[in-house]
Amino acid sequence: MAAENGEALRTNKSAVDHWVAGTVPSGQTGRYLAEALSRRLGRVITLNDLGLRTPADQEEDDGIGLSIGADPLDVLSGIWRADLDRRRFLSASAYSVAAAVLPLENVREMAARTAAARIGGIAGNAEVAAVRDMVRMFTEMDERHGGQHARSALIQYLMTDVAALCRGRFRTEEVRRHMLSAAASGVHLAGWKAYDAGEQGLAQRYYLQSYALASESGVLGHDAFVMRTMAQQGMKLHPAQHCLALAETGLSLIHGKVDTRTEALFRVTHAHALAKTGARRAAIQEVERARACLGAGQGDEMPFWALAWGPATATVHSRTAKVFETLGDRRRAAEQYAIAAASRPPATYARVVALDLVAQAEMQAAQGGVEQACAIWNRALDAMDGVQSVRTRKAVATMRRRLTPFRARGLRCAQDLDERAIDFLSG
Repeated sequence: MAAENGEALRTNKSAVDHWVAGTVPSGQTGRYLAEALSRRLGRVITLNDLGLRTPADQEEDDGIGLSIGADPLDVLSGIWRADLDRRRFLSASAYSVAAAVLPLENVREMAARTAAARIGGIAGNAEVAAVRDMVRMFTEMDERHGGQHARSALIQYLMTDVAALCRGRFRTEEVRRHMLSAAASGVHLAGWKAYDAGEQGLAQRYYLQSYALASESGVLGHDAFVMRTMAQQGMKLHPAQHCLALAETGLSLIHGKVDTRTEALFRVTHAHALAKTGARRAAIQEVERARACLGAGQGDEMPFWALAWGPATATVHSRTAKVFETLGDRRRAAEQYAIAAASRPPATYARVVALDLVAQAEMQAAQGGVEQACAIWNRALDAMDGVQSVRTRKAVATMRRRLTPFRARGLRCAQDLDERAIDFLSG
């Protein structure tokens, strides 16, 4: 658990004996212990359940957001406050496998939940459009400048304006549904920003509450889309069995009910989950289905919530590259990463273009094309200029480690690139 969060712990039987005797573990160890037990037991275990809460923890709920309650806005209000204050218990929280399978058990139940109390003015289509415009603006800023840019501003906007609108009165039931869906998109973006900062536990909590809002909205396909995101997060961290279930369920909910370009997004995520579980032939077949959907949907209008990842073509190619990378086909992975990077306007999607280029360079280097890889890595560093992202910094640090043997052999392009990487990381 600690390793997932970038920390090394030295635990032993003596330490466990002390915990049993009543000693409170130092630092974040108690939270890692709670999550380890949660995974083993298949349900969420908190510090309070273990009797490990210290006086400093009394106002902190380490289980906040790991379940779906009657009103996701109530849950989110606590997460938002802690996020704005950069509270350590939340930013350092671990990803919970037990919480990751929760939506599969609650899809229809949550959709039937009664709406929150309605107060304030009457909202109409103009207010829904305003929230969508703001979420779109924050999304564009995120892609261009990185997840840490305007993060507090987004949270403040969701906590005040959007929450108030969702609790207000609406001209029609249709307006209420689309307002909740727009709010779910904003919360999804907050989760993405936390993910970009390496805060996996916080990202997961945002995604769960985004799912709850999308489910309550009843907007066809939106809850499934958030499940798709959670499947992708899980594949980044853990064995993919529960991720495959999320991807399959999400796909089944939208199959034949949305435009084909949107369906392509679901199919390529399903393909990645299949690849992660070793189903090579099924994964490649699903990649082909995703490509067919993409080709058949030229000119189709995609729903607002499906545009969170930018152009569908680029997203499908990028995820296809991950499928081939998982299957060990580095040549085709490199090709797909290159197509993905070329399919997005670099000025608008600076971070993701940079990350696709980094992944392409890694595939090239693994095939022995070191000089070509260095040229691509240099292009990635060009794209990262001005981007505030933990993921891009980690990608550069990883690049330096991969260059070590080539620098040791005196390869000039590797030495020059390493110097540039050092300058980037010191900035």
